[in-house]
Amino acid sequence: MPVILCGGAGSRLWPVSRELHPKPFIRLKDGQSLLQKAFLRGAQLPGVTEVLTVTNRELFFKVEDEFRQVNAAGVATSFILEPFGRNTAPAIAAAALQMAEKHGNDAVMLVLAADHLIANQQAFQEAVIAATKLASEGRLVTFGIQPDAPETGYGYIEADGNTVLRFVEKPSLEKAQQYVASGRFLWNSGMFCFSVATMLRQMELHCEPILSATRACLSQSRLAEDKGFTRIELDPHAFTSVPDGAIDYAVMEKSDCVAVVPCDIGWSDIGSWTALGDLAEPDVNGNRVQGDTLLHDTQNCTIQSGDRLVGAVGVENLLIIDTPDAVLVASKSSAQDVKHIYAELKAKGHEAHKLHRTVHRPWGTYTVLGEGDGFKIKRIEVKPGASLSLQMHRHRSEHWVVVSGQAKVINGTREILIGTNESTYIPAGHKHRLTNLGTTPCVMIEVQSGDYVGEDDIVRFEDIYGRVSS
Repeated sequence: MPVILCGGAGSRLWPVSRELHPKPFIRLKDGQSLLQKAFLRGAQLPGVTEVLTVTNRELFFKVEDEFRQVNAAGVATSFILEPFGRNTAPAIAAAALQMAEKHGNDAVMLVLAADHLIANQQAFQEAVIAATKLASEGRLVTFGIQPDAPETGYGYIEADGNTVLRFVEKPSLEKAQQYVASGRFLWNSGMFCFSVATMLRQMELHCEPILSATRACLSQSRLAEDKGFTRIELDPHAFTSVPDGAIDYAVMEKSDCVAVVPCDIGWSDIGSWTALGDLAEPDVNGNRVQGDTLLHDTQNCTIQSGDRLVGAVGVENLLIIDTPDAVLVASKSSAQDVKHIYAELKAKGHEAHKLHRTVHRPWGTYTVLGEGDGFKIKRIEVKPGASLSLQMHRHRSEHWVVVSGQAKVINGTREILIGTNESTYIPAGHKHRLTNLGTTPCVMIEVQSGDYVGEDDIVRFEDIYGRVSS
């Protein structure tokens, strides 16, 4: 059964990747996100009837939307929702414990990252078949990628056939060159295959505190079944007792039953803007461009623009990434260092590390059009049949103007219908809710005014999506 781990910040792909829009949600030129590709990669394997995803609870509705868009075959989906990240070992422990209860100890888990790219699905399927056979023999199997360059950003595995001789940390360039030249080393892909029983037994031996704390957390967590899927929301208080740990260090490097399947599957972890840019075909000057650009005397640049024209003159070897609220300009040789910008923004509490101007919610999206001292203007799009929570704001009032569709609005003690080119005013302290009863999206402009217009000024009284006010 495929288990997708969907988390991380994707800090090296800022400004497109943000804390609440991490790397798995980045869309490629074909319109699919990395997460959607990971889902299809697992769902299309022979005999798969269910995909389990471990993700942050703040990303759940976004992940669900992503899957719904591509799940034409109706493969069952289930979720384990973490209140915050604890790395891969607790995530895998939770998935293994849940699978043991639901499918038994003999079930085989295929652990996939949500943000990798695999170009050759047939070769991937063949590698999974080989890994499943080894897993059924009681092995913890990792997938080793045949290296085509001395990459310093990956860990390595020294192997003899399926036998793992040792794991090696990210090496220096000189060491990486030696590894590739020797023919004995593989890149560590971060994908795994094993039976539930084998992993739980090895966790008991090598990281028992992680396993026992995760088991205790699951016993206190809430199981919900809704709209054809199941989800387990891990108890936040209990989860704080779960130690942080990566599965590589916690288990794989300590176990004596590890095997590797060498494979050439067109794998990339898309770990930098250089790697992502390389997916596009270069022009005659080596530039890889997406969006509206105008270039003069420009060579070997990766440029991505959104709604604006980007002009470049007399430059080379640059990364230029434009988004509505942030622009990145970096030397290609420093692509791995973009994470330092992200870290600085996070340390300062700057919104640009966390959110885009367009933010996804269970009911749709909102886009911040402008803001200043005491006001904020948003474009809000509510999906058909969706509803905002019944809520109240203490510090701001709101004006709603519908520009497309029709909405049922609760405003204080009144319930009204407002259609295109109609509006309503909601004073601070009034309970209110908007519901889209139509079959097309309802779009409105919201103007907030008050002494505080932060997103945390919200008290929820009712919510069909199970969100609880802080």
